[in-house]
Formats: sequence, structure tokens, C-alpha cells
Amino acid sequence: MNKPFLSAFFALFSTFAIAQTNQTQIPTTQAYGKVDKSDLELTSCDFEKDANAEILFCKGSVYVDNDYNLDYDYHIRIKIFNNKANDEANVKIRYRSINQSEIISGLQAQTINLNNGVTEITKVDRKQIFTQKVNKAYSDMVFSFPNVKPGSIIEFKYTKTTPYLSNFPDWYFQRHLPVRYSELNTSIPYYLYYKNLVMVHQPWVKNTSEIKSMANIPSLNEEPYMSSIKDNAERILYQLQAINSPDVHRSISDTWGKVGKEFSDYDDFGGQIKRSLTGEDELINKAKTFKSDQEKIAFLFNEVKTKMKWNDENVEFTEDGTAEAWKKNTGNSTEINLILNHLLQKSGVNSLPMLVSTRDNGKINPAFPNNYQFNSTVAYVPIDSANYYILDATNKYNVYNELPKNLLNGFGLFIDKKNDKADLLFIQKTTPVRDICLITAEIKADGKMTGSVQLNSFSYNRMFAVKKYKTDGVEKYIKYLKGSDNSLKVSDLKFENMEVDTLPLTQSFNFNLDLQSADDGYIYFKPNQFALDFDNEFLNEHRYTDIDFGYLSNYGLSGTYQIPTGYKIDAMPKSVSMTLSDNGIIFKRLLAEDNGKIQVRYSLVYKKGLFFKENYAEFHEFFKKMSELLNEQVVLKKI
Repeated sequence: MNKPFLSAFFALFSTFAIAQTNQTQIPTTQAYGKVDKSDLELTSCDFEKDANAEILFCKGSVYVDNDYNLDYDYHIRIKIFNNKANDEANVKIRYRSINQSEIISGLQAQTINLNNGVTEITKVDRKQIFTQKVNKAYSDMVFSFPNVKPGSIIEFKYTKTTPYLSNFPDWYFQRHLPVRYSELNTSIPYYLYYKNLVMVHQPWVKNTSEIKSMANIPSLNEEPYMSSIKDNAERILYQLQAINSPDVHRSISDTWGKVGKEFSDYDDFGGQIKRSLTGEDELINKAKTFKSDQEKIAFLFNEVKTKMKWNDENVEFTEDGTAEAWKKNTGNSTEINLILNHLLQKSGVNSLPMLVSTRDNGKINPAFPNNYQFNSTVAYVPIDSANYYILDATNKYNVYNELPKNLLNGFGLFIDKKNDKADLLFIQKTTPVRDICLITAEIKADGKMTGSVQLNSFSYNRMFAVKKYKTDGVEKYIKYLKGSDNSLKVSDLKFENMEVDTLPLTQSFNFNLDLQSADDGYIYFKPNQFALDFDNEFLNEHRYTDIDFGYLSNYGLSGTYQIPTGYKIDAMPKSVSMTLSDNGIIFKRLLAEDNGKIQVRYSLVYKKGLFFKENYAEFHEFFKKMSELLNEQVVLKKI
């Protein structure tokens, strides 16, 4: 049900830098084993100098053979520049192995080195090529290249064959490494119609009905608050729409309703929803004692979340079935959430299974109906036309009344089998997420500051703090609160409402801090010591992907600082307000003296959750200026 990646190279991505196609010298592919000496002597990537390795070329050819199988020939060659690229020698080729949906054949792999001017080839021993089962649907063909070192070239090729004409491979021109040349060659019979989605912004080298290629393609880097690599890479995707031969006329899953029905009919999805679970009657009877659906949802969500351990697999099908997963107290994402869906339905709650794609898997394209975009399942409970619950019991820190964070700003496909309906829903959080910091402090004449802090965290900020504290422990969490200031000491940390999902998390602690002092006559301090939510993560001058925060947010800091006796304010930052041109982000700073105290207010309001890379120049300047304002100090002078 899920189209596999072309290879493990589609799963790992690292750096990103802009480059333009060199039209004067267009690179190309070469036959397997034929290597230019200039490539063996190459020491760096021409268009991305700091790259640890470079894909010299990758070529894919897709065609239909005489047995009406879809064949895919793949050949890739990689140049290793330094030891940081050693992991490129470890390869996993994922394929759909259930019912021999896909077969890998003709695998050849070798390492090529230049030793004292002589070309040395070391082939991968076939006995060292293994097959590893991933789950009941997928397997990996695994091997490692021998004798890999800086200067090596590694290459491999194989053929993937499937009897299913819908298993057309996606092609990613852009990878985790810079790519000198990438080519996809397709030879499709007249009776097959594939719809393609072309997400390409850089110039083509070739762009015909059969050959599409690009050159000098920069690597793709993880950037703060970007969506998935798959959403942003230069790529072309294919989907079988119809077969129109003299003997067969068929439309293929061209609506989301058809896709939903397919899943509903699968034994390892729709067939699991009504499966009875051992001891379920006790839970169901207890749930029925609650008067409201909200109480039932909260109870069953927490019961399933507590009992079931997630095996860290996001897949869109059940492996052993819900009944077996329930017995073992362990399951994948679909097993756990279909169990929850079943218990909710049996308790009288109108709960529906919903297929989703997590943030790292990429967003669902609503104009491209197919069954391979999904990688997980949740429980969907509609309340009315505007309100609903979406429940994911795999994460121990999720709560029933918050939408799963890793699904925001994406689509989910809910399946209502009873009413023979399946449709997409856009998952979004419309209310801002808040974080409030309250500081009360006293500055002493000896240059020390003592005080207390209260942090009130709501929604995802609450969930983040709870998870970080329970995962890291007290010492690491206090270090997180302190930031990079080694002179800051935190004590008496207390939490309220940590186990109450419906209330904000309140953290309180005391602190003391040695302040900067130029001499005996002056004291300096920054009044935003605990403004953790105001950190600037947009330091790079260039941005290559959109900024997707996922949700709106409001951050506030309010502080009162007692001026020591014998001192007065010599300099104090001015009150300022600044905003992006579209009012998407607003920053305010207010400072005032009041009866021997300095009152401080900072606020950072995100009125939008998504910002486009085309507007990054203004966005970058905004955060740069805000950081400068946050670093401005109050200066106290001895009278």
C-alpha cells in the first residue's frame, strides 16, 4: 500500500546550497565500470565545495517488458571526498516483498580506487549481500562497499521488477548529496496513461516525453521549521491513471473515495476495525458509564496510550493484526490507533479511521489521489462541521484534546464505511499556542540578582516541557532552563498540573545570577534572561525552503526588577514595536521605571504559521533586529 523509496539514498539528506547548471559542459552517464581518470582524481565538488561526497551521476530507466511487468533499471555512481562520507558505503535498497510485488535482480556493486596511477576495482562479494525483512510488506537488500576511503568511487546498479503497473518509481533529482547529473528515461506503451507531478525549479538539461535530466543539482539541507525533505526536493512523481488497451479499459484509483474503499476492503486495515480484543468488555463497559463522548474519548485514549507500546514504526497497515498487538501490548501506528478506533466505536463514539502522512513523510497532495502517500493511521472523531478530535495514541506525550503536532497543515483521509464515504480533511490548529514567563527579581548592590520565575506553558509547549523533563531528567532540564549562562543558578524547581492534560503546565523556580559589572560604579543586566522562546533560529542569510511553524503562537515575558538602594538608571532600552510587512509576526518591547522598579514586557506573536522562502530576506532581517533588541542591556549607575 506504500510506494517504496528508490533506495536508502532517498531517506537521508544533509546540506543545501544553491548552484546553477553549467550549460557549457554538460555531464552525463557512463557505462558500468567505465570511469574517467579525472573523476578518480577529483578532490571536491565543483559547485558545492564543502560536500563530503558527490553523486557523479544517477540514471533510472523505466519500461514495460514482454511479460507486461514494469521494470526499473537503476545505476548510481558516487565520489567519496573524505571520511565523513564513509556511511555512503552502507546501502539499503528497499522494495515491496509481499506477494513478490517487487523483485530485485542483477545487482552489481564495486569500489574503484586509483593506486599509484593504476585503477583498482574491488567488487562487492555476492555472499555479503543480505536480505533483511523490514515488515510483512517490505524488505531491504543490504550490503557494504569494501576498501572505501577518500578518493574512492563507488557504484552499483540493479533492476527492480513488479507485475503491478501502478508501482511506477518516483524520481528525485535532488538528494542528500550534490548531484552532477541525474537522468530519468521512460518508455511507456501507448495503452498506459500516467499522470505526473513535476516539482522542478532548476533548469532542465533534457526535457522530452521520454528523457528528463538535470545537472549540477545542489544537495538539500535540513532547515529550521521546514516541512519534509520529500516536500522540497526537486522531483517528478508518477501515478497510473488508466489502462486503455484493446482488451482492457480501466480507471485506476482516480478519486479519494476509491482510495478509501480500497483501504476499507484490505484485511490488514479495514478488516481489523471490528476485531474483538481480549478483555475489551471491561474497558467498553467502563467507558459507557461516562455521560459525554469527551469523557469516553479521554478515558479510552489514555487507556490505550498507557497499555500499548509503540514499536516506532509508522506504516499504513497492520503487521500481526490488532488482536495480536493488543495481546503483546506492542504495535505499529496503525495497529495501535485502529485498536483505539475499535474501542471508541464499541463505546458509542462516532470514531472513524483516518489515513495520514506524518511531517517527515511529506504532505498529501490532494490533487494526486493514490494509496501510497500515507504512512500512518489515527482515529478521527467528528463533532460538528468545524470541530473534531484526531487521536494518536502512539506518543506517550500526546493528549486527547490536542491535534497531533506532526500532522498539522496536512491532509488526512477519513473512511466512513457505514455511509460509504471517504474524504480528505485539512488538519489545522486555529487557536494560538501560548507560553508566558513571569519574573520577579531583586538586584543587589554587590552585582547579584536573585528572584523567582513562573513559566506557564499551554498546548504543544506544555507537551514539549513535560516530555523534555521526563526524558532528560532534572539536571539536564535545569541546564536547558539556564541556557548558556554558566553563572546562573536555578533551584527549587517545582511543577504543577504535569499529569492534568486539560490544564497548562506551571513551572516555578528560584534563581541567582552574577551580573556583569564594569567597575564599582555600574551594574549591567539583560531583562530577558529566561526568554527561551525568543531565540533566533534563522541565522543563515539564505533560505531554500518555506518556513512552516505548524501553528500560531503567542509568547510573553513580564518582569519586575527591584533597583538596589544607591543606584539609578543610567541607560535603559527604549520601548519598541516592529512587525513584518504582512503583519505575520509582531514583536513588542516595553520598559518603564515605576517607584524604584523596572517593569519589562516582551511579546512575540505569530499570526501566521507558514512563511514563504521568497520573503525570507525580510524575515531574516526581522529576527536579526529582534535579537539585537533582546541583547540590549539596562545600565544602573551608583549615585
